[in-house]
Amino acid sequence: MNNLMQKIREAPGHVAFYYRPLDGGCARMYNEMMPVVAASVIKIPIMVEAFRQFENGELNPRQTYRIKAEDKMPSCGALNRMHDGLEVTMRDLVELMIVLSDNTATNILIDRLGIARVNATLEAEGLKVTRLRRKLFDKAGMEAGLSNHVCAREIGLLLERMYAGTLVSPEASAQMLEILRNQKLNGKMPFFLKPRGIACAHKTGEDDGITHDVGIVYAKNPFVLCMLSEETDVPAFERLIQDVARELAEMNS
Repeated sequence: MNNLMQKIREAPGHVAFYYRPLDGGCARMYNEMMPVVAASVIKIPIMVEAFRQFENGELNPRQTYRIKAEDKMPSCGALNRMHDGLEVTMRDLVELMIVLSDNTATNILIDRLGIARVNATLEAEGLKVTRLRRKLFDKAGMEAGLSNHVCAREIGLLLERMYAGTLVSPEASAQMLEILRNQKLNGKMPFFLKPRGIACAHKTGEDDGITHDVGIVYAKNPFVLCMLSEETDVPAFERLIQDVARELAEMNS
């Protein structure tokens, strides 16, 4: 473990690391409370708020939304390639936001859920750093200097509470983990694990000089792993994520 921690400390740029065995073992951390530009990792807190509103009846997961041309965001996802007028449910949007990292679905959900409501739930969970401050590709927000931030330890805590069944409710926690397990962007944490039959419930994030992966690795002894980076060598850090996930899975086999 000391050799692994040395590799993390020597990684280029600003990097953060959080690891905790879910059997109650000792956590290891590095820059775990450092605010990092969230990229698509912010979609986990948005999902949590969606399930909170599903649970308390504020939002019907079967409520439909008709996709408009102006909703469509670039890059990740499928909705920007679908025809105008396509009807999707709120639950569909959550699935697309996580499983395909769909940016169109994300912004629709932010509008429907409310930025203030997402942040109120984060605060109620005791999170101090992780915050949603603007929609994705919000030019005015970016020009005003607004950024969405996460930190490794707080995202790790959300994942631990999902695993324990205490985030929103046992049923909601189980459903959120199942969505994360269906993630289709598997080139980082699961790279060496998926061929070995080791599942991951995880969420990636990418931007210029930024690459993240956070999740639960279902080794024989499951564990939480969160690796975040800014101003990094993206290919090198992604290889480090792959290697760290493999080494920790072997340690927990």
